[in-house]
Order: sequence, then structure tokens, then C-alpha cells
Amino acid sequence: MALPFFYESTVAASSSLFELSEETSKHCIQVLRMKTGERIQLTNGKGGLYTASIAHEDKKHCTVNIESAKQYPAPEKKTTIAVSLLKNASRFEWFLEKATEVGITEIIPLICSRTEHTRFRFERMQQILISAMLQSQQSWLPVLHEPIKLQTLFEAHSATQKLIAHCEEDVKTPIHSISFNESVLMLIGPEGDFTPEEIRLAIHHAYQPVSLGNTRLRTETAAIVASTFLSIR
Repeated sequence: MALPFFYESTVAASSSLFELSEETSKHCIQVLRMKTGERIQLTNGKGGLYTASIAHEDKKHCTVNIESAKQYPAPEKKTTIAVSLLKNASRFEWFLEKATEVGITEIIPLICSRTEHTRFRFERMQQILISAMLQSQQSWLPVLHEPIKLQTLFEAHSATQKLIAHCEEDVKTPIHSISFNESVLMLIGPEGDFTPEEIRLAIHHAYQPVSLGNTRLRTETAAIVASTFLSIR
């Protein structure tokens, strides 16, 4: 049976006795009713995976002995999805969860000309990533950015392969026929798509137009389709 798995950003290989956060302490002692000597796993979201045993039961300040540590290498490919914020925040949250599960390494919320709502609760969104990382038994947490304007992204990001999915009638390469580089960035627009001017600007900045299929997809669906292709190929 798998050991309970928790996120602790400050746990490190140099630790021998480690105090869990209040949230993790409460979950271990009060919710799971774990006792001294029982074992858990911890990750710092930076590739570290630690097996530990409870040394002192306390629902606020539980301490554990680190028994073993393993460092997993960073993903070989850097896969970035830059996707517009959505009017329905729960749909964006769903995307964050699923993108983490399939292994996307970086997520950039976008503000485009047709983005309707720009409110973004970073701490809540970060917690969704953490929960998805733990649920899928991973040790690398995707990098989540604060929302930025599309024009800022054009000027700032240094991916070696840049792609844009849009719905305009244009020459586009099917995503399933693309060979991806080790550093790839995909743009996904808002409800209503990118404007023609945004598409022209993207192409001017060396973004390759791609097709995600023959049907028109919701923003969050398009982002997951793209995430899956980027992560498994």
C-alpha cells in the first residue's frame, strides 16, 4: 500500500529530523490518526522524494525522522503552456489540475484582447497544482506564473520552439505531425480566440500556427489536448 504523500517545500536531503508544516501535521495526526513510527513520504516539488517516520505526534508541530532520500532529475523536456484566463475560473482550475497530471513543466496565464476576466488567485491556483502533483505521485511541481499580457510574453520567453493554436482559416500544421524540441511553448487563446492582429504578431515573433484537430474546442479542452501532445511525445 502506498504511503501517505505530502508536499513540504523546505525538506532537503540534509535534514535528519524535520518538523512538518501545521497543515501536514494536522492531516497526519488529526485526520489520518497516524502514530509514532508510522511512515510517510514527502516531496519538495523540486525532484526530492523522502521517506520519513513520525518521531513526535503533534497536530500542529509533528516531527519526523528522514529515513531515506532520492533526487529525481528534472524533466528532460521543458513544456510550457501559455493559456488565456477564462470567465469561468473553475474551468481554468480544471486545466491546471490535468496539465499537472500529464506532466507540463510550466504554466503561464495569459491576458489577451478577448480575455473577459483577469482575476487570478495565485495561492489557490498553486494549491491546485500541489494537490495534482501529489495525487499523480510526482516529485516535480510545475512552475506557475502570475498572469501576463500576450505582448509581454512575446518579448520575454526564450523557448526554442514556439507554437500557437488558433481557429482562423489559415495554413496550420497538425499537432500530431510535429516533432517537439526540448523546450517548447504553446499558446492557447481565450473564448472567442486570438484576434487576427494577435495571430499576426505571434507569427512575426516566430510562432508556428498549429491545428489541434477538426473540431472547435473550448479553451481548457484545447489546452489539455496540447498539453498531452507536448508531454507524451
